[in-house]
Amino acid sequence: MGSNKAMRVLLVGATGLVGQGVLQACLQSDDVAQVSVLVRRPGSVAGTVDQIVLADFLQAAGLGTALSGFDACFYCAGAPPVGTAEAEYRQVTLAVTLAVAEAWAAANPDGCFLYVSGAHADPRSRIMPLRVKGETEQALARLPLRTVMLRPAGVRPVPGTGTRHALLKPFYVLARPLMRVAEGVLPALTTSNRAIGQAMIALARWPAPPAVVECAQINRLARDPSAR
Repeated sequence: MGSNKAMRVLLVGATGLVGQGVLQACLQSDDVAQVSVLVRRPGSVAGTVDQIVLADFLQAAGLGTALSGFDACFYCAGAPPVGTAEAEYRQVTLAVTLAVAEAWAAANPDGCFLYVSGAHADPRSRIMPLRVKGETEQALARLPLRTVMLRPAGVRPVPGTGTRHALLKPFYVLARPLMRVAEGVLPALTTSNRAIGQAMIALARWPAPPAVVECAQINRLARDPSAR
């Protein structure tokens, strides 16, 4: 943005582990004047947050002007890499993301689209989730607007947030204390979902943000929004 005006933000994936923390960061930030969430079902997000309801995100182009007037889109939606078949993972990660991004770009050509990817995303990777994430990054980078790919490694849910996936819940119960310690000692390996949101807010305000932001820089930006 390059100005002191507070932003209007569209958040996609507000009910997921990452999105919950990003929503917290947006609601607590003086740099965000309004946050709206794109959801599949009304009432998916508690509170008084504005909701744009679309049952099938692949049909995002049909929203038209409902997507206009935003300064930034924080895209946090996606399928869990554990327990998701490749066809479904590709549909949710690549096709759905691109459908929303293209519709949002058409409505907000001067905006910034920030995508939560993952560490080591690479379209040439032999590991399916990393390969699909890398392909998604490439597709988003070709859009006619500013895009930023955030690549967190381990993501710690802050209090008041958590995963909805039964397979992952036991892991976070056991790992949360260790991940909190690791954020300070090994910032390239773990961050929190709220730190991702704080970094997104900082990056969206830069007139020329970097194309890719790795985990350690996410943590630096969460502590100091001016960190380069």
